[in-house]
Amino acid sequence: MDKLRVDKWLWAARFYKTRSLATEEIARGRVEVNGAEVKPARELKPGDTVTLRQGQVMRTVVVKGLSGVRGPAPVAQQLYEETADSLKARQQAAEQRRLSPEPAHSIEHGRPTKRGRRELDDAKNWGDRWSASIDE
Repeated sequence: MDKLRVDKWLWAARFYKTRSLATEEIARGRVEVNGAEVKPARELKPGDTVTLRQGQVMRTVVVKGLSGVRGPAPVAQQLYEETADSLKARQQAAEQRRLSPEPAHSIEHGRPTKRGRRELDDAKNWGDRWSASIDE
């Protein structure tokens, strides 16, 4: 086998779980071969450079082998070699995600919990009043 469709290769190399997901990502312009956007039927050959986006991470890999079947992960990893720049960028992104603060911790005020609502009600001493107005 000297050539293979790019969507089938992305699926076989385990970049995407299904071939249809690979096709969707290609159609959205998130996959490039040798610096050019491609269609799912574009044929790959060993030595081609594939740039793809997985989530927020851009990966650049060089095609080392072709396979039309999806095998185990260790076999799939032999189909490509990730470039040094891509590895470095992925590690930096992982480190940045690890060090970035959790967005939920920045919320100081929000809807109170059931316990918080009871504490607020007790603190205000509303008593038997049904309204906040001064007139009774």
